Amino acid sequence: MREQTSITAFFPAYNDAGTIPSMVITVLLTLRELTDDYEVVVINDGSKDHTAQVLDELARIYPDEVRIVHHVKNRGYGGALRSGFANATKEWVFYTDGDAQYDPRELKLLAKLVSDEVDLINGWKIERNDPLHRIIIGRIYQHMVKAAFGLKLKDVDCDFRLMRQAIFDKVELTQDSGVICVEMMKKIQDAGFRLTETPVHHFHRAYGKSQFFNYRRLARVARDLAKLWLRLVWRKEHLQDTAVIAPGSARHEVNDLS
Repeated sequence: MREQTSITAFFPAYNDAGTIPSMVITVLLTLRELTDDYEVVVINDGSKDHTAQVLDELARIYPDEVRIVHHVKNRGYGGALRSGFANATKEWVFYTDGDAQYDPRELKLLAKLVSDEVDLINGWKIERNDPLHRIIIGRIYQHMVKAAFGLKLKDVDCDFRLMRQAIFDKVELTQDSGVICVEMMKKIQDAGFRLTETPVHHFHRAYGKSQFFNYRRLARVARDLAKLWLRLVWRKEHLQDTAVIAPGSARHEVNDLS
């Protein structure tokens, strides 16, 4: 990949001070093996711990390789992803979460599949290492959204993806919650982009706690999924809109203080 591919790697981070330094350094070392043209972007989505200070120190140590985007207010997982895509400047974009449940070194597994015939390489979890209730809920969620939205990929919510930045010349992302992954994969699939998948490892959470698995948030996800289904499956709004739109439409947003 070194001579022909540039990569932005970004992490959405919320209260990930205990894991984000190792994630950033590990992905930097990995990117240096893959290409000479790369950058790392971290979206600090209104963290309440010392994530902001840790990230600013990383940017000071690696000023030419690491950029930090600070959201003063938490925008949700979808808002953080949209900000990450809007701030990516390279040909390919890789993202995974900042909580260290995935190994950034396995970006190399995705990079091996880069070709002219592929637009997105999606990871799928070999084994989910979470508490039992999360595994059960996750399996139900997987079957439900794949059936409801007609998704063909193996693992909808594996947030370990490498994709062409050009995808977002045609795909607009609008969701601020965790259902953005369903929105993204549905719109990319329906736009005719070419997908492939490869297995990756998933690890126990070593720091912090999940922001997703509580009853209030699950109720919100159910509501957001229902609205998204009406828009994308029933009304097919995304297929009727022929405008060329980039996600967030804020590519200049380097340090957001709104």
